[in-house]
Amino acid sequence: MTCLHHKCRNCLYPQSTVSRQAVPDDKVSWDVEWDDYNPPKHTAFSAINKPWADPDIQDPTFCPKWNALNGDQVDRRSHLGPYKIVNNFPQNPFGRTGIFGRGLLGRWGPNHAADPIVTRWKRDKDDGNVLVDKLTNLPVIQFVAIQRRDTKEWALPGGMVDSGEVFSKTLQREFEEEAMNSIEMSSEQRLELHTQLKQFFSQGIEVYRGYIDDPRNTDNSWMETIAMNFHDETGTFVGRFQLCAGDDAAKVQWMDLNQSVRLYASHSDFLQKVVQYHKSHW
Repeated sequence: MTCLHHKCRNCLYPQSTVSRQAVPDDKVSWDVEWDDYNPPKHTAFSAINKPWADPDIQDPTFCPKWNALNGDQVDRRSHLGPYKIVNNFPQNPFGRTGIFGRGLLGRWGPNHAADPIVTRWKRDKDDGNVLVDKLTNLPVIQFVAIQRRDTKEWALPGGMVDSGEVFSKTLQREFEEEAMNSIEMSSEQRLELHTQLKQFFSQGIEVYRGYIDDPRNTDNSWMETIAMNFHDETGTFVGRFQLCAGDDAAKVQWMDLNQSVRLYASHSDFLQKVVQYHKSHW
């Protein structure tokens, strides 16, 4: 492992009273023997018997093909490469988390998400010029941020990739649902919005593909994502749309991008890569 996960260790599991077994840094790796490791088992009631969730792994009718795209279009491949199966359970490739089971996640093994990072330059309201930070003398970039309903943390307007869905469609769908509230639109309005945004979302830059340090991760289920940056260079395309929070988002806004921004899971790491790409203020 090249780095350690932190947000899914040594804490209370989200939306539960279950405490993770404490896992010190030197015991995270599965390569380190730890005879006293006996984490609590937890699969949230809200993630049982749902169409988007796997059954109990010991269910005789459940026969997943690990590390493969299954016939039911559930993609059980990891962006990290093949993961281990230990005693019939997939093993988190980033190591111990202090809890066993699926937790709040729907799939055993990798749970795939897609995170759109929609950006524009911050401009002066009077003359339209790009604003520059006084200390770094670098242009300031803004991104569309949503506030999650569950944790109240600010985050990217991303979400889960549906079975059989390609991630590029997920990126646009999640942005439309969470940042534009397309769910509340009529079918005609939804189609018009989708058509207007289609070209913009066809020209993104991939900034990350892999594991997410997500508080919902467990020893047997974990989050992975593909994060892509869609930049509105002139600020006249996405900027002309009225943002409106919807679906899992409580609030939505354009937010200045800098190192003081604290976001959900690994989202701040993705934004730092965007800053490096655009050579903007951090």
